[in-house]
Amino acid sequence: MKSLIEKFWSIYKKHEEVINYLFFGGLTTVVSIGSYAIFAKVFGLSIVISNIISWIIAVLFAFITNKIFVFKSKNKTVKDFLAECFKFYSARIFSLGVETLILYVGATLLHINDIIVKILAQIVVVILNYILSKLIVFKNKEK
Repeated sequence: MKSLIEKFWSIYKKHEEVINYLFFGGLTTVVSIGSYAIFAKVFGLSIVISNIISWIIAVLFAFITNKIFVFKSKNKTVKDFLAECFKFYSARIFSLGVETLILYVGATLLHINDIIVKILAQIVVVILNYILSKLIVFKNKEK
């Protein structure tokens, strides 16, 4: 049993960043859907307003978890924090645009089932967000 635990730990440590990214990405999805449901169903806000609020909350959650647990950014000044936050939100706005473009082209222009297109777009967005976070947002972390 100990050997099995050691193997799992070894695999985790080898791929820690990606595993943490996927885990917290899943939690971000829960935060997004949960906050959307609260604003739309409990507070009765429109779906557009509820979606915008849930996106802001989910991206904030993703920023904090990515900063602390995934990329382990050690920047401590307010200026560095705000710069990372700005870059993170900018990257997420960019990937939202990419997702919207994929959905528009796939579902509207090519008449592919929108759920299939949404799933494919999500795969692209997850990869794109990881790359943007690693190479642009959290690239200057201290080791």
